[in-house]
Amino acid sequence: GLDIKTMAEKGEADILFWVGCSGALFDRNVRTTIALAKILQRAGVDFAILGEEETCSGDPARRLGNEYLFQMLAQQNIETLNRYKFRRIVTHCPHCFNTLKNEYPQFGGHYEVIHHSQLIAELLQSGRLKPTKPLSGKITYHDSCYLGRYNGIYDAPRDILRAIPGSHLLEMKRSRERGLCCGAGGGHAWMEVRQGRPVNHIRTEEVMSVGAEMVGTACPFCMQMMEDGIRAKQQEETIAALDIAEIVERALE
Repeated sequence: GLDIKTMAEKGEADILFWVGCSGALFDRNVRTTIALAKILQRAGVDFAILGEEETCSGDPARRLGNEYLFQMLAQQNIETLNRYKFRRIVTHCPHCFNTLKNEYPQFGGHYEVIHHSQLIAELLQSGRLKPTKPLSGKITYHDSCYLGRYNGIYDAPRDILRAIPGSHLLEMKRSRERGLCCGAGGGHAWMEVRQGRPVNHIRTEEVMSVGAEMVGTACPFCMQMMEDGIRAKQQEETIAALDIAEIVERALE
């Protein structure tokens, strides 16, 4: 119902929005996809999606050791991407971001790839987005491994949260370069914890320790793990997990 065009319909666009498997197929993360699409429309960004032409980036396959499947997916996606004209690719999944940016060049896929935190920060700085609705409650930000430690993007998500009126950003002890993984990386989103404590339970306790009422994320896997951790700690009534795009979209209403 958002009247979003596909690249097949447009042929070219300034921004190709790579939705990703989680952003397209998991109900919780579809809400983030919709929020980001509304933000792009609100800012007047010329963008399009691949739609049914988009397949998995291949990140989970490579992390789990199926290199053949990864290369097959990468080559298929590169063929699709090369059919269209665009200036940049934006994705809200750091795993897709890392794969498209750093691994597709191994197979001839050279693109300018940015994360949605970088694009939203740009739009805020340029004045194309002007959040006016105050953020209520204390918030902390959880660094995604593939956004932070792998690609050095720490400031853009925090700049976004600080740009929201009324924001009160708290930092957990383990943050930025020392941030704790959510527990889903390396294919562990599909695995059961057989030894020790689940990492997302530990991370949720760290969110609780700073008195945050909201934890901001910038990754669909982190979102899944943080929400599971919040439920496990029975904190659904006191802590909310929201993607930075959802927070910004709310502040624009």
